[in-house]
Amino acid sequence: MSAAPDSAQEAQWKRWRAIADLYHAYFTGLILTVVTRRGTADAAEFVFRVFRRQQQERFLPGLEKLGLSHLPPAVAAAQYHYLSNWIGGVHVEYMYESDTKAWIRYPPPRWIWKGTAICGVPGEVSRAMLRGWHANNGVALGDIRLGFVCTKQSVDGQDGLEGYYHQYDHPLELDQRLVFARHLEAPTFDAKTAPALPVASWPKPRLEKAYRNYAMEYVRTAAPVMVQLFGPEDAGYLLHLTGKLIGMQYFDEVSAALAMSRGGASEFASFLNALFAAQDDAVEITQSEGAFELRQQSWKLMDDVTDYHRACAKVLEGLFEGLAAGCGRHIAVHLRPTAGGRPPLVWSIG
Repeated sequence: MSAAPDSAQEAQWKRWRAIADLYHAYFTGLILTVVTRRGTADAAEFVFRVFRRQQQERFLPGLEKLGLSHLPPAVAAAQYHYLSNWIGGVHVEYMYESDTKAWIRYPPPRWIWKGTAICGVPGEVSRAMLRGWHANNGVALGDIRLGFVCTKQSVDGQDGLEGYYHQYDHPLELDQRLVFARHLEAPTFDAKTAPALPVASWPKPRLEKAYRNYAMEYVRTAAPVMVQLFGPEDAGYLLHLTGKLIGMQYFDEVSAALAMSRGGASEFASFLNALFAAQDDAVEITQSEGAFELRQQSWKLMDDVTDYHRACAKVLEGLFEGLAAGCGRHIAVHLRPTAGGRPPLVWSIG
């Protein structure tokens, strides 16, 4: 039996969850920003590329981590979505039908389109997510007989997103790997027969950190995709604007979890220091004549992004400006330009 978490651990997990909520909101907001500023077609292409990149980077290593590699392709793919999303706090159901057919269902409320956001998401954007990830699992597994059949989409007014992986008896062409069958409905979910994570290798502290990282990963993927797709100028504008809007909306929630309060430059510098710690980044603070300088030594989220562009730093610039506005009026946040936009990033707060 593991020991009950102490108050320090509980406080740490609360901070991690606040960071997860902030990055979750940023990612959802980023998609809505593209929908409203560039239109449905660009938003669908953006979502497709984000989810395809995530799928190519995460799917096969995830199967290994979760101990699913030995399963038949349809079952492995469905169980992967069930377990990996469960770790991230996303509600998913899994229903086994046969070794060649296994269902997944994302019941309401949908994690990615939290709250009122779902009203701003076109069906094409949700389909792009399926094209990017679900339709490519067979390719990743080296079995192009595996496709995904979508039976419902929540953004279309149906009671969830659902469908099944099906291993056909013939290879599938590109446009056959995602098809729709809206006349079908998923079987009933039975939690007692669903797979479970091995508790020994997934203790509570690991799960809490994975919950935080799950949301952050989407932003890690989305920022460089945005730059490559729309160019640094347009992408920088969209990344910055989204950050500012989300930061203003989420300061109160994040500051409560970090045990911080509203105020002026001093309070905001303390808030940023706590935020950096909660996302595992090292920072040094100095003060001079009422202004504060924070030297961010690392940005672990973007450490290993091979196509990183300095415009990606607009994520933080926007978020910090928005959070500062939530903290108090007239708090100025400035990022000193650096070579390639890589750490150390020096922030002045005044």
